[in-house]
Amino acid sequence: MEKVVFGDIESVDRDPGSLQDTAADTAASKSDQRLRELGYKSEFRRDMSLFGVLGISFCAIGILTGMSSAFQTGLFSGGPLGLFWGWNICSLFMLFIALSLAEICSAYPTMGGLYFWVCKMKPDMPMLGFCTGWIYSIAMVFTGTSGNLSVALYLASLAEVGQGRTLTRVEVAAIAWGVNILSGVINTVGTKAIGHMSSFNLWWTLGGTFVLVITLLVKAPVKNSAAFVFTDYENFTGWSNRGFVVLLGFLQAVYTLEGCETAAQVAEEAKSAEILAPLAVVGSIAGSWLIGLAYMLALLFSVQSIASVQATSFAIPIAQLYYDAVGKRLTLMCLTVVALAQFMAAVTAFTASSRLFYALARDEAFPLKGQYMALNRFQAPYVGVWTSVLVGCIISCAYIGSAVAFNAILSSAAIAVMLSYLQPIIIRVFWPTTSLPERGPFSLGRWSWSINFASFLFTVFICILFILPTAHPTTALNMNYSIVAIGAVIILVGACWVLWGRFHFVGPVKTVIDEKKGY
Repeated sequence: MEKVVFGDIESVDRDPGSLQDTAADTAASKSDQRLRELGYKSEFRRDMSLFGVLGISFCAIGILTGMSSAFQTGLFSGGPLGLFWGWNICSLFMLFIALSLAEICSAYPTMGGLYFWVCKMKPDMPMLGFCTGWIYSIAMVFTGTSGNLSVALYLASLAEVGQGRTLTRVEVAAIAWGVNILSGVINTVGTKAIGHMSSFNLWWTLGGTFVLVITLLVKAPVKNSAAFVFTDYENFTGWSNRGFVVLLGFLQAVYTLEGCETAAQVAEEAKSAEILAPLAVVGSIAGSWLIGLAYMLALLFSVQSIASVQATSFAIPIAQLYYDAVGKRLTLMCLTVVALAQFMAAVTAFTASSRLFYALARDEAFPLKGQYMALNRFQAPYVGVWTSVLVGCIISCAYIGSAVAFNAILSSAAIAVMLSYLQPIIIRVFWPTTSLPERGPFSLGRWSWSINFASFLFTVFICILFILPTAHPTTALNMNYSIVAIGAVIILVGACWVLWGRFHFVGPVKTVIDEKKGY
């Protein structure tokens, strides 16, 4: 480093790298100060940049994986018409939800996320915060479990396409166990590993989408017309009402786009969390809207036979669409691209659940506080990680006995996430002035109430739509059992509050001393 002297003033020519480090340290210090103002001391290293935090939300949304895994839902319920218009309508409203959550996240950038926001905005109703935290925790564990089983199903499809071998349910469940355990190992390594993986996933999603789109459009033997892509209506549900059938197809878009709020779960591990976390919440939805639209259009222009996809014997129906459009070898490539993205998305769900267990335990909203707040040398809340893995492995066993029961459990996760969104949004709609007295750097200004109200209406509508029967006539095999599963989750959480929570939880517990008040 070179010294330069001007008169009596000695100046130091600083290394650009040291200036960047100083700026990063300043940003981290500011975020730590805000965390202290909220009552918590900083326990995690702030190693995550914007790409890391944004990548976490992209991982959780899993645009390639969600679209690929649920594409047939929209294809059979409304067809291309429902898929295209449903995607854009739902993306717009999910963007409204993201904006609503991002504004709150900017004011309260803590890893408690949805749970902490509800507690902070409605401190006189601790039961509401407790139930939100528990429901969202369960949703994250179920989401990770669903993702890990999806990885197993993609691997099963690879075996079917590549070797002509059909895996049994026991084999698929065994693979899901292995993926669950691997997710736990990666999460145990800690913040840096997850941050690097989420950054990599961001580029993998962009590059993978580009490869899939080009492959499908170039290799598909027959390209569908624009009239087919934008106006063709398909109905394999048995329902006669066209409007209702198209609305059922909306579920595919909502399921795909859930997860933007995951950025809040790593807010205490991000630099300038009050800015980067809300940007990641909104940016992940905006980016997923555009990336998903490009991927969807490529699928719709290249699908050779909807009936063939509906009648497929492959473990994942999208494999049939690939196979018809690009042949065996390229289908293997497409499935590999999506399977790896699916794995990273599943890992992120366990990242979120373990951080939420930590936040709940910190506030006496979860038993075994000392264990769930313990961090290993990699700065990972490992007990929460392996709790998620254990529950995931247990639920995966249900797939062996009944795929219907397993799907009901996992479909309840999508509803649970929307119910968790609903709690802070309801508070912002009905208590707009008192719920957020001090806003963060990311503010919606005069548009705040209008966006929150639109988010509220859409969330209620989707929660109702998620539990309606998707096939007619309804039988024991095609019934939508998600109402039973989500009902069981609500009863379980309610029982936990009555039997344990109301005796222990009174709201967020400060872990730093308030110097002004002396406690």
